Amino acid sequence: MAKEKILLVDDEEDILKLLEYNLTKEGYEIHCVKTGEEALSKTSALLPDIVVLDLMLPGVDGLEVCKKLKSDSGTAHISIVMLTAKGEEPDIVAGLELGADDYITKPFSPKVLVARIRNVLRRGKKKPEERAAVKIHNVDINPERHEVLVKGKKVELTATEFGLLSFLARRPGTVFTRNQIIGAVKGANCAVTDRSVDVQIAGLRKKLGPAGRYIETVHGVGYRFME
Repeated sequence: MAKEKILLVDDEEDILKLLEYNLTKEGYEIHCVKTGEEALSKTSALLPDIVVLDLMLPGVDGLEVCKKLKSDSGTAHISIVMLTAKGEEPDIVAGLELGADDYITKPFSPKVLVARIRNVLRRGKKKPEERAAVKIHNVDINPERHEVLVKGKKVELTATEFGLLSFLARRPGTVFTRNQIIGAVKGANCAVTDRSVDVQIAGLRKKLGPAGRYIETVHGVGYRFME
């Protein structure tokens, strides 16, 4: 069985060595780079299972790297864990809303980080039904291509918006609370607020245009996709 590949991105040599040592012990195949530019080119060439990404990088910073990877259909499926000293809530929310799967602040426990990475990798292994294309009303969703079409016209979505739409559209008529949506899209331990979900839904509706009405608000509960 092939080893799962992890790309480590950090400009601090000591951090890279610590991460590489602990993750190699767990049986992962590890690759390391030190800049945002290298992260982008290496990810496209290697197609790792997960990228552990520092935010404060020289040149292209981690947020921009995350944004570029998640907006590229060739790399959008790759899980990203942000690892950084920037632990303020706006930084965390910004990273997660760009599509990061988890956010770990420095200093960190290597054992906790390994456990979080293992959890993200486990979540990333989608069931066959989650990889299947969906067509509902006039909306086509293709997870393999990270593509959404409305009446045949492509709609550009962030990774989080895509995850929200896909989750709701696969279960039309079912009402989900904000916490259930967060758990399904980002994982149960993700630090995303209810307000953030509302903002994401509002942005998603706007991008979908008239098709945005298919995402219905159930006041006092949450959201559902129209049957």
